[in-house]
Parts: sequence; C-alpha cells; structure tokens
Amino acid sequence: MFEKNLKYYRLKKNMSMKDLADAVGVTSMAISNYESGKRQPEIEIINKMAEVLGIKVVDFLASRNSHLEIKHCEFRKHSTLTKTQQEFIRESVEEYFSRFFDALDCLCGDPLPTPPKCYTLELSGSYQQDALNLREHLGLPKEGPIDELIGILENKGIIVFELDIDDDHFSGMNGFVNGYPFIVINKNMNPERKRTTIIHELAHLMFIWDESKEKENELLATQIAGAFLITDADLFRELGLKKTRLTRDMILVCEEYGISMYLLVKRAAQVKIMSNSLEKEFYIKANKAHWNKHEPQRVKKLEEPLLFKQLVYRAVNEEGVSIQRGAELLQMPYSDVEKYCGLMEV
Repeated sequence: MFEKNLKYYRLKKNMSMKDLADAVGVTSMAISNYESGKRQPEIEIINKMAEVLGIKVVDFLASRNSHLEIKHCEFRKHSTLTKTQQEFIRESVEEYFSRFFDALDCLCGDPLPTPPKCYTLELSGSYQQDALNLREHLGLPKEGPIDELIGILENKGIIVFELDIDDDHFSGMNGFVNGYPFIVINKNMNPERKRTTIIHELAHLMFIWDESKEKENELLATQIAGAFLITDADLFRELGLKKTRLTRDMILVCEEYGISMYLLVKRAAQVKIMSNSLEKEFYIKANKAHWNKHEPQRVKKLEEPLLFKQLVYRAVNEEGVSIQRGAELLQMPYSDVEKYCGLMEV
C-alpha cells in the first residue's frame, strides 16, 4: 500500500506531484509512477519524500484494509473545491475507514447496528413535513431539541467522520462504506454549522432526489436541516406567535436547540413569527458584528464521534489488538489509549 500512502500524505501536505518531485529531485512522471505502483523508488528517494512530507518512512508502509468497498457520493457540480482538494478528501476518507474497519475486523459479533434504509423517503413538497418524516424515519421525537446528534446517528449505524481540513469551502459529504452510510464533516467548523451540515448530508442519504435538480436539491436539503433541528411547533412554543423585537432570550433558544442565531431568525421568518423587516434588521446588525464569519458559539456541550474510539478500546480489552496497535489505529499516543484499557477501578 506504499503507493496509496504516498498519495495520501502528498495531498495532506497540499503538494502537487510537481511540488514533491521538485523537492525530492525527480520528475513528476516518477512521482506518478510511484503512486500508480508502476515503479518502486529507491530507499534514498523514499527517505527524501518522507522528510519533505514530514512523516516517518514507516508511515509509507502502513497497511490498508483490503476488504473496503467505498462509494463516494459525487461532489456538487458547482463545488469550488479544486480537483486536488477533492482527491485529498476522498483519500482521507479511504485512509480513515481502512483503520476503522481494521478495528471492526478484530471484534466478534456485529458491533455496528443495522442502519436505517437510505434513499427511501419521498419528498412531500413541504420541507417542514420532510423534516418531520426524517425525524420519524430515525425514530426521533416529532418536536423538541435533538441532543448528542452525532451519538444518535452512530448508534443507528450511520458513521460520522470529522476531517481535519483547513478549507472553509468544504463543509460535508456523504457516501457508503461496506454498506454503511457515512457522513464526513469539516472538523474545523463551529459546532452549530456541524450540526446543520450533518442533517443536510443525512437528508441527501435518506430522501429520493431528482439528480437533474442539483441547485434546488441543495436548497431543499438546507431547509430540511433547519426544520429538523427546530420544528415549526418548537418555534411557536419558544418564541410565541409574533416576535416584534430581537431579544436576548433568543440566545437561550439557540443554546437549547444547538443552532446558530442565523438559523433561528431564518426559521422564525419562514413561519411568519418574525417579519421580513425584522429579519433584515438582524442580518445588518449581525454582519456588522462579523457574525457571518464568527458568530459566538451557542452549543455548550461539544459533540464528537466516539464510535471509532469505542471499537478500538473494546478490541484492546478483548485482546484482539495490542495497545500499541490501538494507538496506531487511532493515531493517538500510547498513554492516551492505555488509560481507557484494562480493569476499571471502583
């Protein structure tokens, strides 16, 4: 798997083949041949590439799970991501799930629950109703805040992967790995945007879409995500029938539902609790305060995917893998993995 690892670390370093070739002292064609497996570099070249990429030579030799079947959903046609960025995201997903399923292969039974059926919900013509149907499809309450969103999805067999990518143009994508649906989100987004993005991608997985209407689909998926996180019934209960002023208690609503103020105001305007003029007043004030880029964080309890860690810790405790191997799978220090393994002291 040298060739796959070379490509992954090159893209992670945000280097083109030419960039790496120039830094190492070979041709771009040589790098292309290394990554395609047509040629094997000399040890001196391997050492130079590792030095340039800031990794250890042994990282090139990390094994890849050979039993992965990954179906990447295509990037949006109007995506502003470059081809190199798209390649990095795909390679990162494959590298992550190689480690994920290595851990899974060490466990007995069926550690992952059967996920809900995908591409099965019909669009109703009302995004509010679609949001309610999505909640029902997942076995969630018809109204009220959804806490621990990532944990809920992981417990339903939907895998969530946070990709550490410093690019605001990427928010999320979805796909399937060995039959399990997955959602990838940008780890560096604020928690409110993460929650909205997760439901946006979830909608793409669960509904039947007309692929010829990409622009309309994106808008609808965003509307479904907003109505999923705070329903019409929630809005009327929390804000009342009419909102004539922007008041501080709205912050408490955002905190309770794990949403941004932008989303709350948009939803309030959609259901006519708030007038268009008051909505515009908020946008003007918020943009002056630079909330369009750095809105204060509303989510108090941060969410993160825990499933992979739990699988590895269980594999270590069942002696399916060593602590060292567990640390390699999670890409964590040995000591951090060790403290979660062994007998619990009461």
